Amino acid sequence: MARTGTEVADTSGSPAAKALSCPTPPLALAEALAEREMRVSAREAALTDRFAALSLADDAIEQRLAKLAEAEAKLSDTLARADGASEADLTRLTEVYQSMKPKDAAALFATMAPEFAAGFLGRMRPESSAAILSGMTPEDAYTVSVLLAGRNAKVPKN
Repeated sequence: MARTGTEVADTSGSPAAKALSCPTPPLALAEALAEREMRVSAREAALTDRFAALSLADDAIEQRLAKLAEAEAKLSDTLARADGASEADLTRLTEVYQSMKPKDAAALFATMAPEFAAGFLGRMRPESSAAILSGMTPEDAYTVSVLLAGRNAKVPKN
């Protein structure tokens, strides 16, 4: 007989109905499944604990990163103020040296380390630097001139 798709399964005890019923599993299988369920539950609990620990660690890292960013911002601000103050001090001192008589400034510059003297002379107006250099000994003037000429030698050209 051909099936039409509208028939209802026979549950009256026929062989087809008996094949569909689930027998009670053997005791060994039930114990194995129960044991496996306990292991899976233990793993789930361990994973839940691990996830909670990772979440706490993530929160702590986020807090530390926020504090680090705040400290970095404060440090940048402090460095900017210090650089500004240093630049103001150097500008003021350069103006003082420019205001001095060239002979007196030359005597003072002759006592400075050549790198230090070159730093100030490089910041001065050319006429002030020339007047001071002309009052220095030729050796000192040459040393400072070499430093002035070479101070930008390592700056990239491109």
